[in-house]
Amino acid sequence: MSKISIALCTYNGAEFLQEQLDSYLKQTRLPDELVIGDDCSTDETVNIIEEFSRTSPFPVYLHINKRNLGSTENFERTIARCIGDIIYLSDQDDVWLSDKIAVIEDVFSADSDVGLVFSDAFLIDKNGKSLKMNLWDFTFTKKERKSVKNGRFLDVLLKRNVVTGAAMAFRSELRTLFIPIDRTIPDLIHDGWIATISSLYSRVTFVDKCLLQYRQHDNQQLGIDWRTRKKTATNILSKISRKYEDRSSRFNESIKNVYKEIDRSNETIKFLKTRDLLKNSTDVFDELKKTQIAEKLDHINHLETRRDLPKNRIKRIYPVIKEIFTKRYHYFSRGIYGIGRDFFERWK
Repeated sequence: MSKISIALCTYNGAEFLQEQLDSYLKQTRLPDELVIGDDCSTDETVNIIEEFSRTSPFPVYLHINKRNLGSTENFERTIARCIGDIIYLSDQDDVWLSDKIAVIEDVFSADSDVGLVFSDAFLIDKNGKSLKMNLWDFTFTKKERKSVKNGRFLDVLLKRNVVTGAAMAFRSELRTLFIPIDRTIPDLIHDGWIATISSLYSRVTFVDKCLLQYRQHDNQQLGIDWRTRKKTATNILSKISRKYEDRSSRFNESIKNVYKEIDRSNETIKFLKTRDLLKNSTDVFDELKKTQIAEKLDHINHLETRRDLPKNRIKRIYPVIKEIFTKRYHYFSRGIYGIGRDFFERWK
């Protein structure tokens, strides 16, 4: 049986930490150790951990940083201190379901080629109340899941990170490959970096199941913009039929963001190709770069077509139908919803 480590990073987490710690105790498969890196907390965080460690059925190792390191370096150092064969990352404000460790461990046990596993999560508010939405509703589309199943996980990751650290576990042997964690690539923190490097040297897979409650609150470092997704049929119809004066600027902003994605992907590939460990992957990266740029330019062309639709709804019919046949609404603009907006929106 593999040894299991939990790598938990804390910083002023007293408000929610106890509930997270208690959820470890409820696991059907207990961890073999809990390794904690505290980033100079000034609240009761350390006291809560020390009290927990007195009665914990598994060893708890707490290291308090001499200075504030930030989450990425704190995770890097905490991961390095773990002795388990499989390391589960943990945030301080979530709640693990009782079978989280066991379900993920079974995936590793079934396939020695699997190096990293991640799962979905239920979204809860600061009081632990269900938001009736899941993490993957926002971070991991069905199209992306299909790509991962088809062995194209790196292709997905170079567009955006779909792996949330709190839902991730990996084999400890991968540490020599992803540590030190890069801090120079824009919008890429520790979980995205670990997933990217792991995908180059092992099989990455996912459990299509919610294994934790992922808390949304005002003080978390990264959260989900779940409020924008709560739509009813009434306000959807209202949105697509109301008059837009800023349609051009809205699409121009989207186009600018796609160009940023191209830059980010190019920078990531460029950085990875410079690492000695990745020299054998040059051809793979070059092919990915070609296909991704082609796809991004197609996306930009679609956005420009939508931006430049005429005000007259009758005259919109041909360009919209043309876009429907290219299937670009399906790939880039939420399908029927995007088509509906382009037919019914009004703008100056």
